[in-house]
Amino acid sequence: MNFNPVEITGLLLFLIGLYGLVARRNIVKTLLSLGVMDVGVITFFLGVRFQPGSRPPIGESTAQAMTADPVPQALMITAIVIGIAVTAAALMMFSALYHRYGSTNWHTVHKIRREERRR
Repeated sequence: MNFNPVEITGLLLFLIGLYGLVARRNIVKTLLSLGVMDVGVITFFLGVRFQPGSRPPIGESTAQAMTADPVPQALMITAIVIGIAVTAAALMMFSALYHRYGSTNWHTVHKIRREERRR
């Protein structure tokens, strides 16, 4: 299986984000890692059908030239918008969590919450 450089970059970004998601306890760093994973997935899918020299399918010269497939591009624009909305919602939830528990550490918040339930 041959990967082009765009696909490799997408896979590396996804793996870097996955490492940050697993290795970090800070909530903000976790959200940033999710964003990096999102960019990696988008980059990978945009690179799947990448062909050097292809043109957008707009204009008169599309019959003679090799054209790019517009469907993955349209889907990735949608994925970018959804990713921004998910990040905004996660930051709002983080803000409420931080104001309630006073910590950005997942384990500290979990411990405080467990103590509140026992009372």
